[in-house]
Amino acid sequence: MRTRLLPLVALAAASALVLAGCTSGGGTATDDASATPVRGGTLTYATGDAEPTCLDPHVGGNYPQALVASQYLEELVSKDSHGDIIPWLATSWKQSDDGLSWTFTLKKGVKFTDGTPFDAAAVVANMNAVQDPKTLSSTGYLALGKVKKTVAVDTDTVRFELSQPDSDLLDSLTQPWLAIESPTALKRPMATNCVSPVGTGPFEVTKWVKQSAITMVRNPHYTSPVQDAAHTGEAYLSKIVWRFIPDSASRYAALQSGDVQVTDNAQPDELVAAAKGQTIKAIDAPRPGASDRIELNSSQAPFDDERVRQAFITGVDVNAGIKTLFFGTAKRSYSLLSSVEQDSYSDKALFTVNTAKAEKLLDAAGWSQKNSQGYRVKDGKQLTVRFPVSTNQSIPAERALFEQIQEQAKKLGFDVEISQLDLSSWYTALAKHQYELVDAPYTKVGPGVLDILYDSSGITPAPSGYFANNAQVDIPSLDATLRKAGQESDPSTRQDLYDQAQKTILEGYYVLPLYDQQNHFLYRTTVHGLRAFPSVSTPSLYDVWLSK
Repeated sequence: MRTRLLPLVALAAASALVLAGCTSGGGTATDDASATPVRGGTLTYATGDAEPTCLDPHVGGNYPQALVASQYLEELVSKDSHGDIIPWLATSWKQSDDGLSWTFTLKKGVKFTDGTPFDAAAVVANMNAVQDPKTLSSTGYLALGKVKKTVAVDTDTVRFELSQPDSDLLDSLTQPWLAIESPTALKRPMATNCVSPVGTGPFEVTKWVKQSAITMVRNPHYTSPVQDAAHTGEAYLSKIVWRFIPDSASRYAALQSGDVQVTDNAQPDELVAAAKGQTIKAIDAPRPGASDRIELNSSQAPFDDERVRQAFITGVDVNAGIKTLFFGTAKRSYSLLSSVEQDSYSDKALFTVNTAKAEKLLDAAGWSQKNSQGYRVKDGKQLTVRFPVSTNQSIPAERALFEQIQEQAKKLGFDVEISQLDLSSWYTALAKHQYELVDAPYTKVGPGVLDILYDSSGITPAPSGYFANNAQVDIPSLDATLRKAGQESDPSTRQDLYDQAQKTILEGYYVLPLYDQQNHFLYRTTVHGLRAFPSVSTPSLYDVWLSK
């Protein structure tokens, strides 16, 4: 069963019962188009995501970095609200007939905020940096997997040479993890660049007080807005203060009081409360790429047995929890891909809850006995599965859902051990394979995220130590299908191949899809022009202005 790209208005309508006043991903918050923008002022943004350890998104490459980097770094291309690729630092591009190279013409007259000219050499320096293992890149590094080298043809022309055709290259280049930084700044020690990355964007980083805030000021020489921006020239705001407020109640209280004007990681109850008031509005911006999902580690017991995987996935009911905990702000997904991805494939029937069948599957797999605690045992070993949860990457409602799943699995005889960990400890647990279940957010534009997450090559860690194939799927025929899809230029054939790949993964019971990765922003009505970039749904503050 294929799911189609939903028009943004349809997404908004689906949430209308509790999200009155919301705009969807890519939409703007400005309701009065005739209002005259006001220059100046300081906007305080409060994030509930983790504080980055490095402000250069080439290093590592996680979503907290993308959130803040979108204010000071820019990419070669972007996406518009229809999902089409549009110019940014590159004005045009062309793929070779054999698909083995892409040539980009660059915007002229652009400078980084340290005065370094933006040119082809700068692009080459950036791609080399991402591909250098010393940079410890993961998301950007994996996205450039098919790029052999980048060549400066002349000052304003750069060519990407590939080892094989890459139908996802343009999608990849829309992401903040491949944004372009000053090559002069990149020559500094990594630690220096981490605290003061230099881009061409509308703002520049001037101060970072750890565990408190990042200060960014307007770039007075800004000349390179993305094609779908609402204005040209400098940003309206004079300054941005990017605060870290991990506690959701404190974050919402600060928004209500006016101490901050925009927040992310909004909780379901806050969205409902905001919809009833007059001073706070919301933007719903589902992330592209993979859906929010629980992956089952198939490389080790007990989920190396497909019967046990199927028993777990068909034996727990997540719909009731999503309904009661999210108040209609999240819609159940039956797909590996976000609902905003056109190549999303789903099969709801695979996730029909059938506890009787689950019990029989576990019996057949040898887990037929239960101990005094009600957990199944086999050869003297309890049916225990470890579930590390990153408290920095999941909201309280989601963690409550995991606890409900834990209780339901217990009725089947599973002992689900949930460990709530900070981001660093969570990464460590994954690196040591100390998990059987994991909810690992991964954002990459386009269906090519399937290659990253489920090709067996993704079992090998990136230079940062992170491996993306957390389900440890290792199926040679699936690898072949994914690689064909990644090289296919015909949209219909490509879609058929990705359908086949998703069908294989879903029918192998490696993944329990939950819902779209949530990106809900709340903002005060004094904020105008706010929107989420359609590429990876990070906030754009370039067009934002403040009224009193």
